[in-house]
Amino acid sequence: QMIDALGAMDRQAMRERVFQNAEAKKQLEAIIHPLVSQITAEQAQAAVQSGRQVLVFDVPLLVESGERWRKQVDRVIVVDCDADTQRQRVMARSGLAAEEIDRIVELQASRAQRLACADLVLYNQGLSLAELEAQVAKVAADFGL
Repeated sequence: QMIDALGAMDRQAMRERVFQNAEAKKQLEAIIHPLVSQITAEQAQAAVQSGRQVLVFDVPLLVESGERWRKQVDRVIVVDCDADTQRQRVMARSGLAAEEIDRIVELQASRAQRLACADLVLYNQGLSLAELEAQVAKVAADFGL
């Protein structure tokens, strides 16, 4: 029910409120994080029970979560690109203005912090899809897949 209520809210208004009001951000995280943790645990348990050897979690704000996620995973892979490319990709995906993207990125972990957290970095800068796929295949081989 809570997710339905959040889904009904205007996304832009929610984004503005959360990024301009630290208390609103904490309230939203208090609602969302337990739900994400529960669903993630259920899905991970189901995957392990079905015999999966490797689980991949896509965690956009892993560094910001502190040790919470780091304690749950064996390795952290960061997909990296420069700030201009990141901004262009977010603009293309979300339709947000560059200034709004910069404001949001400013509240997140820096590129240096993300790279420092990484056990492995995939550089997705100026690559063709085939070149990126080759990097991913190498990572998969390193993982024994």
